[in-house]
Amino acid sequence: MQVTWFDSNSWLWEMAGKRILVDPWLVDDLVFGHQPWLFKGEHPQPHPLPEHLDLILLSQGLEDHAHPPTLSVLDRQIPVAGSPNAAKVARELGYEQVTTLHHGEVFTLDRVLTIKAVPGAPLGPTLTENGYVVRDLVSQVALFYEPHGYHRSDLADEGPIDVVITPMADLALPLVGAIIRGRKGAPERVDWLDPQVVLPTANAGEVMYSGVLNTLLKTDGGPAALAQRLQAQGRSTQVITPIVGQPVPLDLSAKRSVAAQ
Repeated sequence: MQVTWFDSNSWLWEMAGKRILVDPWLVDDLVFGHQPWLFKGEHPQPHPLPEHLDLILLSQGLEDHAHPPTLSVLDRQIPVAGSPNAAKVARELGYEQVTTLHHGEVFTLDRVLTIKAVPGAPLGPTLTENGYVVRDLVSQVALFYEPHGYHRSDLADEGPIDVVITPMADLALPLVGAIIRGRKGAPERVDWLDPQVVLPTANAGEVMYSGVLNTLLKTDGGPAALAQRLQAQGRSTQVITPIVGQPVPLDLSAKRSVAAQ
């Protein structure tokens, strides 16, 4: 298994011989609601578009997960799976094969991978976006991803999971509180899912942010704090901080994979 981080929440996962592009923001700026004065993200240089993709997986319909300029330059014939909000964005952009995943639903990719949608970030009183549990049906290796640090107690029923991709720091606004909950959420996920490897998401690697909201955001925690906590607990879980654009091969224990069958 191999993963590549493209900054922010954008990933390429290679599992069971399949290539899954996740929450891609690869070109142009990141702006919410056409208001760059409020918030703007910029890549110092555009990323090359990954080739030979088997699936685009979208956790949310917001621009930092279903980025319209990026989705507009990718091949519309690539299958897409995503939350109802994200699936709507993909269909409006002309994608031909779009699967909407409601919480609890499972999508099977070419009979070698399953992707189960689980509750993720609440974006209002009636809208909760997706996290995902992805399982390699051959090796039984499993991955969990949710980009805002939200989860429900029944997530523990999905464990053990080999790879967890989760925020490791809180990102908070005054009067609003944490919009990304990683400082306390990441240790809890490790406790529940007992992963071999945990990687951070929602970090800023090379991207540059500006705007009014960016000046108000406060960060607390991070990969180093989580690694220190896990070490103090005597856990063997590895905390790996990837470098933008560099593939990370994950050497997962065969014993764990067999035990998960």
